[in-house]
Amino acid sequence: MKLGLSSYTYGWAVGVAGHMPAKPLDEHQLIEKVQAHGLKLLQIGDNLPLHTFSETRLNELGSAAAENGIDLEVGARKLTAKNVERYAEIARGLKAKLIRFVIDDRDYHPSTIEVIRILRDSLPFIGDAQLGIENHDRFNAADFRRIIDDLGSDRVGICLDTANSIGAGEGLETVVAALGLVTLNLHIKDFQVKRLPHLMGFTVTGCPAGQGLLDVPWLLQRLGKFGKCRTAILEQWTIPEPEIEKTIAKENDWANASLEYLKPLFV
Repeated sequence: MKLGLSSYTYGWAVGVAGHMPAKPLDEHQLIEKVQAHGLKLLQIGDNLPLHTFSETRLNELGSAAAENGIDLEVGARKLTAKNVERYAEIARGLKAKLIRFVIDDRDYHPSTIEVIRILRDSLPFIGDAQLGIENHDRFNAADFRRIIDDLGSDRVGICLDTANSIGAGEGLETVVAALGLVTLNLHIKDFQVKRLPHLMGFTVTGCPAGQGLLDVPWLLQRLGKFGKCRTAILEQWTIPEPEIEKTIAKENDWANASLEYLKPLFV
């Protein structure tokens, strides 16, 4: 399994609506981050939407990645056949082997039956790439597995995020048991759960990899048994500071600490 970074490793630096930095991190600076950490993989998610790039900008991204020996993966949201076709074309241009999709978007929430139909209609566009559907919290793990099984194509599987299914009330053991066999890509996102001071509830927050509840060695061992997950991407839910500049500095520190923990596990 190959370890890489994402535009969601540095989500605050790339930009969050209402909290945009003066100089957002761009795709070339992300490549520099990958290089600085001695990695060879970058996944660009929907927070840096590639379909908004000009042809020149996409070509420059592909050239920069190739020149530095970095593999690219592409990410998007709003699963429609049209969007899959668009991102499959982008993936071919960037020589990306994985297209990761979040099903939903604002005011767009298709049923499982609709998702299966969309994926079936999308199969001719995917080509030699694989399509990874990310587990988000509207569906539970059994729903996602049903979608993949009903489709019955080895070119479509799961992008398994280690924290998203908390929102569906499911722990990682449940998620891995249901989705491990069909997982193509892993999002490593560590987290902590803390009881509120008044004892009436909990908060779920991100933390550097290796410092939370996520048992990464167990996870890699379980997924390794299935032999289908080729890449693992560090993502972060960095807790913001009052000032965006301090948040970005913290995010960078968390990434450094996370990779110090993770890289020995991928040797």
